[in-house]
Amino acid sequence: MGDLSYTFAFPLAKILKKNPKMIAQEIANALPNIPDVEKVDIGGNGYLNFRLDRTKLSKDLFLKRVEPDQRLPGKAIVEHTNINPNKAAHVGHLRNACLGDVLVRMLEFSGKKVEVQNYIDDTGVQLADVVVGYQRKGLSLSDLPKITGRVDYFFWDLYAETHRWIEESAENRKFREKTLKEMEEREDPTFTLSQEIARCIIESHLKTMDRLGIVYQLLPRESDIIGLRFWQRTFELLKEKGAIVMVEEGKNKGCWIMSLAGNETFDDMQNPDKIIVRSNGTVTYVGKDIAYQLWKFGLLGLDFEYKVFMKNPDGSTLWQTTTAGGERGAPGFGGADTVYNVIDQRQAYLQKVVAQGLQLLGYTDQANRSIHFSYEMVTLSPKTAKELGFELTEDEQNRTFVEMSGRKGLGVKADDLLNRLEARALERITPLYPDLSHEELGSLATTVAAGALRYFMLRYTRNTIITFDMDEALNFEGETGPYLQYATVRSESIFRKLSERGVDIHLLPRERFFQALELLQEKDQESEDSWNIILGILKLKDIVSITLRSLEISYFAKYVFQLAQTFNNYYHKYPILHETDERRKLLRIAVVDLFRSAMQTNLKLLGIPVPARM
Repeated sequence: MGDLSYTFAFPLAKILKKNPKMIAQEIANALPNIPDVEKVDIGGNGYLNFRLDRTKLSKDLFLKRVEPDQRLPGKAIVEHTNINPNKAAHVGHLRNACLGDVLVRMLEFSGKKVEVQNYIDDTGVQLADVVVGYQRKGLSLSDLPKITGRVDYFFWDLYAETHRWIEESAENRKFREKTLKEMEEREDPTFTLSQEIARCIIESHLKTMDRLGIVYQLLPRESDIIGLRFWQRTFELLKEKGAIVMVEEGKNKGCWIMSLAGNETFDDMQNPDKIIVRSNGTVTYVGKDIAYQLWKFGLLGLDFEYKVFMKNPDGSTLWQTTTAGGERGAPGFGGADTVYNVIDQRQAYLQKVVAQGLQLLGYTDQANRSIHFSYEMVTLSPKTAKELGFELTEDEQNRTFVEMSGRKGLGVKADDLLNRLEARALERITPLYPDLSHEELGSLATTVAAGALRYFMLRYTRNTIITFDMDEALNFEGETGPYLQYATVRSESIFRKLSERGVDIHLLPRERFFQALELLQEKDQESEDSWNIILGILKLKDIVSITLRSLEISYFAKYVFQLAQTFNNYYHKYPILHETDERRKLLRIAVVDLFRSAMQTNLKLLGIPVPARM
């Protein structure tokens, strides 16, 4: 096999009725000179093998490192996290946030202008539930600051308790519907109370996500979609185009519905009519989502007003939408050419309905560029569930995973999981570093835990149900975040040791490294092993490109792990400090330097922090 190998001679052989080796040779003979390719030859019975110019490519990489060589045009909006502001974030939300955050990082790396949004459903049923529960306890707006402990934890328990109460009778459900309508129609004191509860919980969510280095640019609020008449404008457009119709009789009497019958996307539905506006006049989620999607593409002819919500930990500004008068200085939000909605697989039907709404309005291109970045749910291993305080039945203990339910109060809060991961990481690293202070150990444990969780959420394909296990995530030897962190820190430590011996690679003449890189043309095993690492680094931009096309973050995660594996084998096989051949020593230094530079880029793309030592 070559550095690049092509197999198209084999399918062509069936069409042309010729030997694939002969076809490959004809193609090779017809090719012009290709930059960076040293030669093209035929392998096996028809593989077209490209041998790259190792010395030139290695020298170029040594000079420029990995930089994107093209910019993706236009602007993308990535909407992710989107936790209902009614309780604490749970472990499933972490998968959404990690996937969305890496998508943002990769798009930005590729030169795309990206806007990061975290949609706030502040008029939804879940928030209505906690408003009902809060009022049932006789609490008012002035009691919010008096809540002891974490606000999002308080409402976690209240949500489960209130949901059980609502399910007890039709009368209770009517009371919830009344509260929901008051929130949508901005009737006080219900509306103001709901907004303040949401604000307190959102602040908690942002603190949780900051522990993983995740930030946003805009918090669009659902109440503003209604308050600024986004929905009313969308409603009129849908009626004008005949995309929705009023039902005159039957179980949906009085509702506005979108008929999906005859559309092959919805052929498997027993009831192809989707309610957009209920008979009581309230709009469903999907109706507001269509309005929101139109605004994202700049198709609505309306815009939000904006005000500052807070400063992000990285110094950037987090804005929120408002109807109460905007502030100056807001960037131009919306108006994207591509929209990624990071939402779990269970919302696939609703995402299709949103795209169909755009299609029916005549926005076919935008419908096709409304991308549902879906993923499966997160469960826990029984061992991890027990460690986090779950009381498991005998049946659950014998299962491979434990499911969760927020409505029943059976879930793992994201911060509880992070706290336990940090505690476990601290237990593991404390004996290894007796010279570190308590503060330094705590900082290292936090970094290791964040890396462990992020990589675990990213390493599986999106359609895989994750069973989170703390022991597996914190393993320093397997396919884990700590393994990647360790490989990166190990490469850094080589240069620290060289510096201690008086060797500063930045002061060494570049020509000496270039001479060492010429060893890559040799036929010995070390030259091959050195080239394999460099070739892996050269693939980085292509791997990012493939990842963005497939939207399969696990593909990139696997690539980074395999590169780290290759380096660790190289590190054991070819020591640097005691090598007496100066040219080979410089080759090894160059390879390790290229690796550490690439890994810093890779871990930044994965959002995995690099510890100072490990």
